[in-house]
Amino acid sequence: MGFSRFTPLVAGLPATIPFVGPETQERQRGRPFDARIGANESAFGPSPKVVEAMAEAGKEAWKYCDAENYQLKTALSAHLGVPYDAVAVGEGIDGLLGLIVRMIVEPGTPVVTSLGAYPTFNYHVAGFGGRLVTVPYRDDHEDWQALAETCRREDAPLVYFANPDNPMGSFVDAGQVAAFVDAVPETTMVVLDEAYGETAPVGTLPAADAFLDRPNVIRTRTFSKAYGLAGMRVGYAIGAPDTIRTFDKIRNHFGVNRQGQIAAQAALADQTHLKSVVDAVAEARERIAEIARDNGLTPLPSATNFVTIDCGQDGVFAKNVLTALVESGVFVRMPGVAPLNRCIRVSAAPKAELDVFAERLPAALKAARG
Repeated sequence: MGFSRFTPLVAGLPATIPFVGPETQERQRGRPFDARIGANESAFGPSPKVVEAMAEAGKEAWKYCDAENYQLKTALSAHLGVPYDAVAVGEGIDGLLGLIVRMIVEPGTPVVTSLGAYPTFNYHVAGFGGRLVTVPYRDDHEDWQALAETCRREDAPLVYFANPDNPMGSFVDAGQVAAFVDAVPETTMVVLDEAYGETAPVGTLPAADAFLDRPNVIRTRTFSKAYGLAGMRVGYAIGAPDTIRTFDKIRNHFGVNRQGQIAAQAALADQTHLKSVVDAVAEARERIAEIARDNGLTPLPSATNFVTIDCGQDGVFAKNVLTALVESGVFVRMPGVAPLNRCIRVSAAPKAELDVFAERLPAALKAARG
């Protein structure tokens, strides 16, 4: 007999994980993947200076981390050119999204997002009893005009918009982001997820201080992508100081571990390495696109560290392609809802892993068509 006093909300939720990780699939397969190109990690790795700093920090693992994240916040403030109190640090963007949802969402609260956008946000909304109101993508882009209109119609206190976008890799320029913020009611909190900002073209992200006078805007960024620290779980938020202070009411003050803080500081300090990774990502995107075209598939334009590939049919066919790739030892992912699920998504990676993808994609397509 199970415990009987869980809240009705929790008792009614399914036990779920938004993303089935490659480790889970490797356990199921009984062997590791030959190419791990599905989780949008940076296989180019962190800066060697980060590795050195982490090794040194390991000697002091007996110490608790700084609950205020002071040195990392100071470094971010200087790097971004924003006040210290305009920055909050958390356990990756996923952790920050959970806190933002907790700030605003109660059972029945309408929350606006795009149909098929980042599922971990939806996971948090469900966990607090919110009511998701979704807007279809338009031409494989999040439809910011429709998102803003839906916020007004629903009187929604929270909306999510990623730029660049996951899972499609699409983006809009900074002017359109500003227009979106202007179009949303002041009573709606705008979450601008900028996880892939470092790999986007110049002019995609508004200036770091662009919305500091807008208490209804929180921008989220991460060290998980271009900086190569996905396993450390370090992200940060930028916003008006009064809004950012709200994180201190509910956050886990020891949530970002000591090594994570030190690693993020070292990563931020090595912008030369960051540029080399961004260049390598751009080169890998071109290679992925070439592989797709060589196999009669259509690569979509990408501002991220992955390329979404249109398989040219429906979600069933794309799922068959993905399954065949996974069975052959190539870990990739795909969007979860139609019509986006006609695609598979391949992360930028070094040449050796993309060579494996190029070698095994033809057989996967043949199996899917078979």
